[in-house]
Amino acid sequence: MALLTVKDLTLGYDSREIVSDLHFSVNAGDYLCIIGENGSGKTTLMRTLLHLQSPMAGQILAGDGLKLNEIGYLPQQTIVQKDFPASVSEIVLSGCQGRCGLRPFYGKEEKKLAKENMVRMGVSNLAGRCYRELSGGQQQRVLLARALCATRKVLLLDEPVSGLDPKVTADMYELISKLNREGITIIMISHDISAAMRYATHILHIGDSVFFGTRDEYLRSDAGRIFLSQKEGGENT
Repeated sequence: MALLTVKDLTLGYDSREIVSDLHFSVNAGDYLCIIGENGSGKTTLMRTLLHLQSPMAGQILAGDGLKLNEIGYLPQQTIVQKDFPASVSEIVLSGCQGRCGLRPFYGKEEKKLAKENMVRMGVSNLAGRCYRELSGGQQQRVLLARALCATRKVLLLDEPVSGLDPKVTADMYELISKLNREGITIIMISHDISAAMRYATHILHIGDSVFFGTRDEYLRSDAGRIFLSQKEGGENT
C-alpha cells in the first residue's frame, strides 16, 4: 500500500495556477527525486505534501498507517536559520515536538531518541556546540538528525546539498542513500540531475511537461531526454 497518493492535484498561490493534474504515489522504500525547471512548483508541492499549504484542487492521501506528524522535513536553509543561536542538542530534540502531544516538555523517550539520531548522523560530539558555529555540512547533519526524530518512515528533503562543497555533497548523498537502504522513504527536490539519476528509484518531473515513473522509464521518455540534454548543454556553455 502506498504511503502517499496524490490525485488530480493542482498547485498555485494568489489564484495563480503553477501545475495541474498531478498524479503519483510513493511506496515504502522508494527514493523519489522531484526535478524540473526553476519556478515549476517543486517547493510548493513539498509544502503541500506537508499540509503547510492547501492545494487549489485534488487530494493527498496517506496510507500504510502514516500520520502527518510522522513525516520528517529538511527545508532549504535561509541565512537566518544558519545563524540560529541554539545548541545542537536543542535543535535535534525539537524534532520530537510532534511526539509530545499535549505535554509541554520532552520526556525520557524523546531525549533518548534525540541522542540516538545524533549518533546516527555522526554529530553526538557536537551536542553542546552552538549551531551557528558549525560548518554547512555539520549543520545539515544536525537538521537530518532533527528530521529523523519526527519519523521512522518518510523524509522530505528540499535541496539538502545546496551550498555545500563537492566532498561534503558526496558525503551527504551517501548518508541519505544509507538511510534509504535502512528503510526510510526519501522524497527529495534536487537540481543535481546526475545525483538524481544515480540515487533515485523514481522521478517526478514537473514543469512544461509532467512525468512520473521509475528512473529507467524517465531516461527513456521524451521528457527525460529533452530535459537532460538541456541540462548537459547548460553545463557545457
